[in-house]
Amino acid sequence: MNYKDHMLFPLFASMLLTSHLLCADTLYDQNITKTKTKDWTVLPYAFSSDTTGLAGGLSILMSGVFQPQTSFVATVFRGESQEVIIDGEQRERSFKGGFFYFSDYKLPYTDRTFFSVYGLKSYFPKSKYYLDGSNNSNKNDVFLSSGESNFLNMKFEYILPIGSGLENPQGLCQVENGFVVCKRSKGGGKPFVTGQTSIGIKTFYQTDTLDHIKDLPDWSTNGLRFHITHDNTDFDTNPSRGYHFQMQYSKDFGKGDSTQSWDFLEFKYNQYYSLDTFSFTKQNVLALSLWTGYSFSWNDNENIIGSHRPPVWEGARLGGFNRMRGYDNNRFSDKAVFYATAEYRAILDYNPFKGSDLVPAKVDWFQVVAFAEVGRVHNHYNFDLLNDMKYDVGLSLRALVEEIPVRIDVGYGEEGANMWVMVQQPFDF
Repeated sequence: MNYKDHMLFPLFASMLLTSHLLCADTLYDQNITKTKTKDWTVLPYAFSSDTTGLAGGLSILMSGVFQPQTSFVATVFRGESQEVIIDGEQRERSFKGGFFYFSDYKLPYTDRTFFSVYGLKSYFPKSKYYLDGSNNSNKNDVFLSSGESNFLNMKFEYILPIGSGLENPQGLCQVENGFVVCKRSKGGGKPFVTGQTSIGIKTFYQTDTLDHIKDLPDWSTNGLRFHITHDNTDFDTNPSRGYHFQMQYSKDFGKGDSTQSWDFLEFKYNQYYSLDTFSFTKQNVLALSLWTGYSFSWNDNENIIGSHRPPVWEGARLGGFNRMRGYDNNRFSDKAVFYATAEYRAILDYNPFKGSDLVPAKVDWFQVVAFAEVGRVHNHYNFDLLNDMKYDVGLSLRALVEEIPVRIDVGYGEEGANMWVMVQQPFDF
């Protein structure tokens, strides 16, 4: 494990044995689910990573809070002390903080408007920042810094009264043994006539304090995202056919404590094909994804401040647990980005944990995945994006645990190999 982004791992480690939850930017899974309960789950956990050291924490989780489709989680965590350098002096610091998340609450007096909120307050003893993340940058040109990373995000989403969203805006659907059995959608069909379509507004706020970089003591951003999303798959937790696309525009207006204004327009398209199975598989799927984006505000000022570029954790970035998994988190960033990937997903007929008392959680299936990725960042949005692209290949072992896909991805690229432990399929982000 070698990533920090949004302090996801402690939360996800606790989710391996629990119920419905999130994933970074796509926390709003409305098209699954099961029979909801109102039992609290209290779960201790431990983990280790390059940025946190050995750490542990305690989570409380609950599904069906107030409404059948909602989920809630809160977690606190702390790590062992590590030696870090601050202002030229050696000091002791430890990873610590807390996270909360509440999703998919249908607002009063509305039929199809949903609200989600999640936030983090944390301190990391060691974090990597690739401030020059251009396509030809050196992997050793990295800042290692301790500091705080805090964020608070909210989302308001309106399910349009068309397609499957007309009669079932909550997207509730029966799932048996890890496969969808409801008939709300067969996957595919005419855009906006079938499938679920939503529009939404997200607020975002994040600030990172960099103890080691005097010229950039903190980096704050806040603003709004506007998106339209269309899901025409058979089962958004693990699609086997159909398509999904989203257009999103993010804007930091430079207000409040924002370091600088910036914007970013992005488009994502996913396509899924159901393939013939083998004697030892239950489901075979070819999953394809394309993502591209551009920052209109970015200029070529050599100084980061005043260039109106997104922070390294926003905008046109590659590397990490979703896109270009063979590279460090947020390894590449620039004004424009193009990324494409293909995954061959096979759910095995063999499941040693099905019905076993040895595992305190329901494991519906195991999935073996082979993937390949290509991508590039560039300072212009033109055909040069398709030249000199980075690439990686990898293998993944995934399982559906309490109706949440949990994955271990190993990717290998030009700069070595990385392993990521994460929840949700990577195309969901």
